[in-house]
Amino acid sequence: MQNEHQHTPDPSAEEGADSERRTPRFRRVPMRLILPNMVTLLALCSGLTAIRMAFEGRWEFAIGAVLVAAVLDALDGRVARLLKGTSRFGAELDSLADFVNFGVTPALMLYVWILKDAGSFGWIAALIFAISGALRLARFNVALDDPNKPEWAAHFFTGVPAPAGALTVLMPIYWEFLGFLPHWPEFAPGVAIYTIAIAFLMISRLPTYSGKKFGTRIRRDLVLPLFLVAVLLVALTVSYPFQMLTVGSALYLVSIPFAWRSHRQYLRTDATVTMDDDGDCADTDLDHLSDRDKHDSV
Repeated sequence: MQNEHQHTPDPSAEEGADSERRTPRFRRVPMRLILPNMVTLLALCSGLTAIRMAFEGRWEFAIGAVLVAAVLDALDGRVARLLKGTSRFGAELDSLADFVNFGVTPALMLYVWILKDAGSFGWIAALIFAISGALRLARFNVALDDPNKPEWAAHFFTGVPAPAGALTVLMPIYWEFLGFLPHWPEFAPGVAIYTIAIAFLMISRLPTYSGKKFGTRIRRDLVLPLFLVAVLLVALTVSYPFQMLTVGSALYLVSIPFAWRSHRQYLRTDATVTMDDDGDCADTDLDHLSDRDKHDSV
């Protein structure tokens, strides 16, 4: 006798399988998501090209490539926000590109230029700078998800950001082209110490100006003068690159004490600052890294 309870196929299951088979294998990605990542990849290409130029001894092109990478790094995030094309993939790609462009590239450039004359100490300085760049970016990525940051924290970074650190740590090379620093092996330990100092500024908790809120709204009567200033800065940088980079790096380092003082003023006037158990102000990480979830064990 045949089994009367034979299995009958479920029509709904067959329809679901057919719909899965009809699903396109490759989904179309909007161009607004691709363009910011293309800018990031162009910045990465520029940073890697700087390494090649350094090994070939073409230092003007190497410095220019790092500067181009810094400009593109400043643009990719703004392009993503303008096109509403931000994505987790783009954020991760940007961090990896920044590590190469502003961590590995300056370290190798300095080592090829003069740090190799300091022997192991020079290589240690290059390692410290590259690793500090990685730590700086990792801390920044972790800090992005803090919902309790004060509004004024957007005006500051915690420590020197990676692009500024890369352009600042290369200042001894600018000095050589300006005739201020002879290329003598005896100066290699001093350059190594300077490299380590900039590395510690990158991972420090010193407040530095971020510039994110600068220029978000411009008065109409200042638009044309702003265009002229921008054109003037670009022309000066192209015509006198090492002079402009030296002045810019020096001004940035000088601005750090003023950023610290401005941050302290914000802390004093912020009525919503939380208080620690001992009555001191809670530590505010300017990259939006919150320490509020760290509680003492009872």
